[in-house]
Amino acid sequence: MNTDKSNPNDAALRKILREGRPTPGLPPRFQANVWQRIERGESGANASWIEALAALVLKPRFAFATASALVLIGALLGMWEGSAHARQTAQARYIESVAMSMSR
Repeated sequence: MNTDKSNPNDAALRKILREGRPTPGLPPRFQANVWQRIERGESGANASWIEALAALVLKPRFAFATASALVLIGALLGMWEGSAHARQTAQARYIESVAMSMSR
């Protein structure tokens, strides 16, 4: 159990604690740079196009449309791949049937 009986209102203690945590100064022209970024409307000057696209796609109003588009693209690619596989299987069966009829 902590039985610390220090006075939190002690001015000397507060001064020592404040000096123990110095706050760094702002970089040169910080305020001017902030206003320039606000005027340009930039949220991040180093944002790549992928980050910008991800930020747009992950907004709640676009998230459902994005998920739906990805499901649709996946289904179409699955159908295309299945069609290619079915075509290869049909070709192999045809070649096998022709080979069997020639061997009789």
